[in-house]
Amino acid sequence: MSYNELYLESIQNPEGFWKKQAQELPWYSFPTEILMNAPNGGSHWFADGTLNMSYLCIDRHVEAGYGDQVAIYYDSPVTNTRSGITFLQLQNEVSKLAGGLQRLGLQKGDTAIVYMPMIPQAIYAMLACARLGVVHSVVFGGFAPHELAIRIDDCKPKAIITASNGIEINKIIPYKPFVDEAITLAKHQPEKVVIYDRKLGVHIPSQDYDVDYDSLVETSEPVEPVPLEATHPLYILYTSGTTGTPKGIVRDTGGYATALKFSMKYVYGVGPGEVYWAASDVGWVVGHSYIVYGPLLNRNTTVLFEGKPIKTPDASTFWRVIAEYKVGVMFTAPTAIRAIKKEDPTGALLEKYDLSSLKYQFLAGERCDISTLEWTKEKLNVPVIDHWWQTESGWPMLANMVGVELQSVKPGSASFPVCGYDIQIIGVDGNPCAANEEGFVVAKLPLPPGCLLDVWNNTPRFISGYLERFPGYYFSGDGGYRDEEGYVYITGRVDDIINVAGHRLSTAEMEEIVASHPAIAECAVFGIYCELKGQRPLGLAVLKSGMEISSERLEKEVVQDVRNEIGAVASFKQLLVVKRLPKTRSGKILRKLLRNIADTSEYSVPSTIDDVAIIDKIKEIYRLNNLGNFKQQAV
Repeated sequence: MSYNELYLESIQNPEGFWKKQAQELPWYSFPTEILMNAPNGGSHWFADGTLNMSYLCIDRHVEAGYGDQVAIYYDSPVTNTRSGITFLQLQNEVSKLAGGLQRLGLQKGDTAIVYMPMIPQAIYAMLACARLGVVHSVVFGGFAPHELAIRIDDCKPKAIITASNGIEINKIIPYKPFVDEAITLAKHQPEKVVIYDRKLGVHIPSQDYDVDYDSLVETSEPVEPVPLEATHPLYILYTSGTTGTPKGIVRDTGGYATALKFSMKYVYGVGPGEVYWAASDVGWVVGHSYIVYGPLLNRNTTVLFEGKPIKTPDASTFWRVIAEYKVGVMFTAPTAIRAIKKEDPTGALLEKYDLSSLKYQFLAGERCDISTLEWTKEKLNVPVIDHWWQTESGWPMLANMVGVELQSVKPGSASFPVCGYDIQIIGVDGNPCAANEEGFVVAKLPLPPGCLLDVWNNTPRFISGYLERFPGYYFSGDGGYRDEEGYVYITGRVDDIINVAGHRLSTAEMEEIVASHPAIAECAVFGIYCELKGQRPLGLAVLKSGMEISSERLEKEVVQDVRNEIGAVASFKQLLVVKRLPKTRSGKILRKLLRNIADTSEYSVPSTIDDVAIIDKIKEIYRLNNLGNFKQQAV
């Protein structure tokens, strides 16, 4: 069946289509209600069916005779640790931890926070919660106590499961003091804190609520998975970069399992038994969907990697992992590739490894610039697939569905809508945009299985944030356009559109041009206040390692490139060279923060930022270049 045939079936007969996909999973009771309207304006899929995610990811594979297959390759260059964990071993660890949590009083409907580094125990904790029907909320390990306290108060966990420490390249980060401080700051008080001691010499402050992870597991009996309704929440995931009231995305169980199983086969083109690697973190949606649940559902061996693309020990780390574990499909963020490209522009380190196992390289998490995509394709010599999705969707919305039919890749485009997503581009008036006309990216309701159920304890925010702006559609918050052949291009968040003297211009388009300069490793373009034109673009650029070019020459060349491609109307006149760009730990560049600094607006530095020190350096660069005082001049 071709992509067009499969996609049309999913849009014209969604209930029949997804019923067929749901039959790929073993249910305790198969649903008779496939699609229902939810009270909040969303959809409930498979509402009267029952299943258990932990059973789907572990027990059924053991029952089918695959207990000796490696389920998880754990690779930690920061601790020089490598191990393989079979499905049988995974079943033992998860079922006994679930038994321990049950002894502590956790049961179906309770919540628990998982605050862990990238270690196997993080996956055990997620699957143990799923086994009991305990709603887990994974909080990125190393978040500041204040951010953790906000999440404690929002989801009110009965327990927190944590570890002694995380590691950032060569720096130990003690977690327990963060947890203790967060509990002190929070109004809600968890009953227990379960601590896994990594035995790396880190002091663990003791509190009355502490429970030792190893002792809990050793003294507990294994428990069987609890049958759960398909609409039972599997997890709450707070959107990255939250600095105020958190937005907890709620994911169901049955729809999510169905969608993930479908995506592994049809989007990523990976079959049971193959090795799949998503180089992300369990604290982000990619980690939930494609480090833990998606691969294990599909009986893939998943790679759990504790390290960075560079400096652990060098820019060849990713290639070493692919070669060592014979990875068939890999998924990472463009920012990781840019970091590798910056350290090893010619790809010399790549030539040391046999990467013949790799079939596809997927990129997502941020818009992929063309130069990064082309460099990756040239060096890996496999199809490089840029695709687009969100925390809210939980799985891809736009992709080149290689498991159905590999389409021609158009650099800059995330290709076509994935089955189930009726993606449209509409204008401010709600009417469809013409080909190549930029507008708002929306999805016609109902959304397919696996998308967000609600915002935790805040349905009004779910409605106002996603459903109210364009009735009958899910509003993604992104802008984009569709070309004559149907390829969709995501140009970035709608607030990345700037207005220069009445002209609406995409900073994403300017970034493409800036990034194409041979001396530039990565860049950011954003709008700042201009008394004359309202806004004007400002560029920041990071140079490739070993590149020698004066900032004056670079600025002149890039300004001319933008003028040639977009025209003088862009008013792009200034490019500043910086050593690094401020990013969240998931790799997103904090453009709004940069804009506020340049405009001397009020701002706070979120704890999600990867490197707080870089902010002060960028502020100094702004001061030296006479930026950051436009509003005072205007007043």
